[in-house]
Amino acid sequence: MKKVLFVATVVRLHINMFHKPFIKWFHDQGWQVDVAANNDYKDKSECIIPYCDNFYCLPFERAPLKKGNLDAYKQLKQLIDCEHYDIIHCHTPMGGVITRLAAGSARKHGTKVIYTAHGFHFYKGAPFVNWAVYYPIERILSRRTDLLITMNQEDYMYAKSFHAKRVALINGVGLDLGKFKEVTNEEKQAVRKWLGLKENDFFAISVAQLIKRKNHIVLIEAVARLNNPKFHLFICGDGVQEDELKAKVKSLNLEKQIHFLGFRKDIYQLCSAADLFLFASLQEGLPVAIMEAMACGLPIIASKIRGNIDLIDETKGGYLVDPSDVQGFADTIELVIHNQGGLENMKKHNLAKIQAYSTKAVLDQMEKLYQSVVIREKKSCINGI
Repeated sequence: MKKVLFVATVVRLHINMFHKPFIKWFHDQGWQVDVAANNDYKDKSECIIPYCDNFYCLPFERAPLKKGNLDAYKQLKQLIDCEHYDIIHCHTPMGGVITRLAAGSARKHGTKVIYTAHGFHFYKGAPFVNWAVYYPIERILSRRTDLLITMNQEDYMYAKSFHAKRVALINGVGLDLGKFKEVTNEEKQAVRKWLGLKENDFFAISVAQLIKRKNHIVLIEAVARLNNPKFHLFICGDGVQEDELKAKVKSLNLEKQIHFLGFRKDIYQLCSAADLFLFASLQEGLPVAIMEAMACGLPIIASKIRGNIDLIDETKGGYLVDPSDVQGFADTIELVIHNQGGLENMKKHNLAKIQAYSTKAVLDQMEKLYQSVVIREKKSCINGI
């Protein structure tokens, strides 16, 4: 029986969020499917991975120099050397680094290592330290990579200059479009009423963790510059910056216009009732939040950065603004408010474009890549390589 190992830093926020369709694909092909990751569920008993034959809980940590990562390396190397996997598919920065180091001996005996970069830590505009540390690491480890998968054009261009045996570009992790069904006007109005909105209020929404990388502060300051009491921004997400952001809103007397909804499981319903999606992030790979907004037919104003520019066709599906340009966000929001007639075309454009990012479309891409790895492995065995 063929064996595949999926590796990522955590289960709940990565394996179970993004990789179940691909784990299922291997299971349905008759492969033994194993997973190695840290159990990040509060209730450890909730850690259930569908279609997984064996789960190995390893003490991965996001911070590179933590002792847990050394222990994870030792345990993972022992696992890989003992199990003789045909394919190892690793994800997340620490998962990718540790796996490719641990799989060195296994690759010499035929194991194929796939690494998916969900967004390199080096990118246009990144701090110098990111380039000084992460760029050389990824370049060196690409020599230990049989297939390097990227999710945006910028990462793809960097990866092509590396030393992986093969580099590919796919359309993200896949979005389940089946859950995005057009809602009725009555359903939209019910959501707006629940949020306390009046008939003529303009409803904007942003979905992102409350952390500095998501750059909510720019959106808050942009709302202040709008000086439009009918404009309301609802922010979905939680994080360490929550108190700071709420204090900023209070200092600007925007508590009646900017509302924090916390972590939500009803993003689809909220987005479907909104008029506009805002996203000012400083760094992304290929943001699921924007893809979900597109699937709801929302026009989008987002920061002009890697990932966002892959998804948003400017003036057709939305607008792109420099992430530090507060006035630019304010002016563009004003433009959308006064261009209601053009929003229907943006809705149609985004609904059409997002089809290429569906789970089915991405799974089709991944199937071809997996099969190419297997075929190459068979040819290598035949040729005695």
